[in-house]
Amino acid sequence: MVIFQSMLSVLLKSVIVISLLVFPSLAQLAPSESRILLQVQELLEYPPVLQSWTNWTNFCYIPPTPSLTLVCQGSHVTELTVIGNRTNPSSLGSSPARMNFVASHQSLSPKFSIDLFFTVLTKLSSLKVLKLVSLGLWGPLPAKINRFWSLQVLNMTANLISGTVPPEIVLLTNLRSLVLAGNLLQGSVPDLRNLKGLHVLDVSSNFLGPQIPSLGNTLVNITLRNNTFRSQLPPELFKNSRSLRRLDLSYNELSGQFPSSLLSLSSIQYLNLAGNKLMGALPMNQKCSDGLAFVDLSFNLLSGKLPMCLKSNSSNRVVIYSWNCLSIPASKNQQHPSSFCHQKALAVKPTEKTHKQQASKGKLGLFLGVAGATIGALGALSLIIFAIIRRVRSRRAERNSSEVSDSHKASARLLVEARNLSPVMRLAVHGLPPYRVLHLEEIEEATDNFNQSNVLGGSQGDELYRGRLRDGSKVVVRCFKLRQRHSVQNLSQHMEVISKFRHRHLVSALGHCIDILEDHPNSVNTVFLVFEYVSNGTLRSHLDDSRRQGVVKWPQRLSIAIGIAKGIQFLHTAIAPGSTGNDLKIEHVLLDENLTPKISGYSLRLPSMVGSESNRSGEDLLDHLSSSEDGEKQDIYQLGVILVELITGKPIASQSELDVERIQLEQSLAAAPSSLRSAADPSIHGSYAYESLRTAAEITINCLSKDAAKRPTIEDVLWNLQYSVQVQDGWTVSGENPVARS
Repeated sequence: MVIFQSMLSVLLKSVIVISLLVFPSLAQLAPSESRILLQVQELLEYPPVLQSWTNWTNFCYIPPTPSLTLVCQGSHVTELTVIGNRTNPSSLGSSPARMNFVASHQSLSPKFSIDLFFTVLTKLSSLKVLKLVSLGLWGPLPAKINRFWSLQVLNMTANLISGTVPPEIVLLTNLRSLVLAGNLLQGSVPDLRNLKGLHVLDVSSNFLGPQIPSLGNTLVNITLRNNTFRSQLPPELFKNSRSLRRLDLSYNELSGQFPSSLLSLSSIQYLNLAGNKLMGALPMNQKCSDGLAFVDLSFNLLSGKLPMCLKSNSSNRVVIYSWNCLSIPASKNQQHPSSFCHQKALAVKPTEKTHKQQASKGKLGLFLGVAGATIGALGALSLIIFAIIRRVRSRRAERNSSEVSDSHKASARLLVEARNLSPVMRLAVHGLPPYRVLHLEEIEEATDNFNQSNVLGGSQGDELYRGRLRDGSKVVVRCFKLRQRHSVQNLSQHMEVISKFRHRHLVSALGHCIDILEDHPNSVNTVFLVFEYVSNGTLRSHLDDSRRQGVVKWPQRLSIAIGIAKGIQFLHTAIAPGSTGNDLKIEHVLLDENLTPKISGYSLRLPSMVGSESNRSGEDLLDHLSSSEDGEKQDIYQLGVILVELITGKPIASQSELDVERIQLEQSLAAAPSSLRSAADPSIHGSYAYESLRTAAEITINCLSKDAAKRPTIEDVLWNLQYSVQVQDGWTVSGENPVARS
């Protein structure tokens, strides 16, 4: 009996020891670290995922979920993953240098201090994995981040972190993965070559640049897309990267010769250099790595022919090369003429001195003598002509200048009524020229005196003209005839509202002109609105045209869907109150040359246009723009219709057709994966991960709910679409065969 008890005691002790070794996360957390976690909960302003935490929570026993993972080892926290539901700020399209940050619903409150937050968080000294995603963190990363001595994984995606990447980050010598995507970071990335164990670097969708950072040769995944890198790519940059599998430098402003050696890196599987200014011809005898599965060279300035290794019809390699200047007969409708790339390349190259600038002083003196005599004679004549023209135009100029003055006076009152601009509004005009008031002469010159050959469409009293401004930019001029005369001040209030809706994913207004009546200097009956010109057709045309379908695969459709959603979010939240009930249709979504979607035809009305039935005052317009829940839900429903067309490729012309497609999607989600494949557009087969498509289909069905109250918010739609992108990117990185999964 004694022997049995001894054996039982030894067995129990062994079980305890083994349990501690095998299940370290079931240990009891130190009281000090429990208090730190509760402080973190408070500093993050009690996000929904952490609301259940109390003084009695046993943190080491919290079951992991997609939004929360907490792992303990011994009595310390070694992993903390918290994923919130605040919107990714990548839709905020302006330079942080112009930004005057104001906290909003996207961010934590103004009282949040990122310095205090990291002061508390770095007390969890045993952390190896830290992921804080979509939590609304804002402010610059403090230098004290180097206190995470043991940190191996740092992921702070989709927050509002600004400033520069702190140089102290290179002191995290154990770091294996650094992900800071979708923030507001700017400036240079520190030299990361000292991080010998770094395998993953993702700083996409920021404002970093202009130089490509110095990187080590242990990296497996480098993602620098959608920043402001403007340097050239030296051929030796990645030549020692024997482990590099994924390289994404797309949608920057990289220039110079295309480094063809990237194609033959020994481990490369995914290479994306789309949307830059890379030029030159690719060597015909260029070799490609055997494992290279995806190459995107589209929207650059490449010429010549594709290397043979990129021409092969292997089902294991996807190659996208549209909208360069390549000599490929099969894609001639998706290539620019060679002159296009030549002109663009000249614009990129630095100016060089020519021999003509070094002409002899004797010849120059002779030329100036003759020219001077000629100019002197012409000068006197020019002064006489100028005096006549100035006198004729002086009266019209005075009228237009008074309109500009009244516009500025009305602005202050309107912005008080409309409350403050949100951070989205402040940050969304990157890449657009400043909004300005134009003179009538500029409108007439842009449209060639409203030549009928420049008419794009419209109706009586609301006509569209193609035009070109003096700076060479193409525009669309919309001419409104008003039924009644209106005061300059009243109309200027409407112009002020319209001038605020400028965003990367809207067809934005660039300026306006109010034509003041000569016999009534304070009255107006004609308004001209100038919009940016979007040249690449509608989204519907890209889905219908078989020649374009090869460019608009599933990753491109996801990107387009997110862009549309960001445009809608901007309309709803950019200025308080927002614009809802926007009559969203796939025909109203235009694509630029980079396949960036821009919403046209959104709801902005002028008072009492010809054919309208009521006379709207400035206050009426603000009522029209009010952010009503019904209008928001209507926009979500119409976005759902567009998503159905993106997934299925089929045009939706009636409610009955929509019901058929919706029911088929619902049934396919409940059935086997092959059922969803049958519902999807055949032209995207082989380009999607099943989980990515399923996530997009699920949020689409939710958008089309008959009960408006059950439809998601635009932030929910964005979150799900961005998650779908993450799944798609992970599937691409994994190197799985597209056919096998889709």
